[in-house]
Amino acid sequence: MFQVAILWVHLFTAVIFVGGSFFMWLVVVPVSYHMGKEESERTLIVGKIAKEFGRMTNIVLAILVLTGIYNVTWYLPSMSSLFTTTDGLYLLTKVILVGILIAMIYGNNIYFGRRTTRFAREKKFEELKALRRKSRVISFTSLGLMAAILFLAVMLQIPL
Repeated sequence: MFQVAILWVHLFTAVIFVGGSFFMWLVVVPVSYHMGKEESERTLIVGKIAKEFGRMTNIVLAILVLTGIYNVTWYLPSMSSLFTTTDGLYLLTKVILVGILIAMIYGNNIYFGRRTTRFAREKKFEELKALRRKSRVISFTSLGLMAAILFLAVMLQIPL
């Protein structure tokens, strides 16, 4: 029963993290362009929403990593099966993608997040536009990684 509870917590926090990330990019950002506000004000509003989501994301990612580590301990018969079984290879790939995803998310937030809001406050719109183009590539790559990780999680549930 404990394993089921931990798995449920893992899946629930994954839904919050992935769903929230897609919601930000598919709803919040596009709607912000129709708010009729000045570009700098719109950017600051989206920045505040993203910052609040980021605070929650820190907790959610910690829970995901901890519950994921626990789930691996009972899911695989041995650590060597990580390299020798199909499920092990799915898990190994998932772990690698999660590491890349976390690095990308925090790298993107640290490098682009503060600059974006600073350029908006200073009304440096050309710099803001160039920065957004770069940041979007990383953000959409992150969304793609999330989708790939979810795909691997589903593949772990399909008996071969």
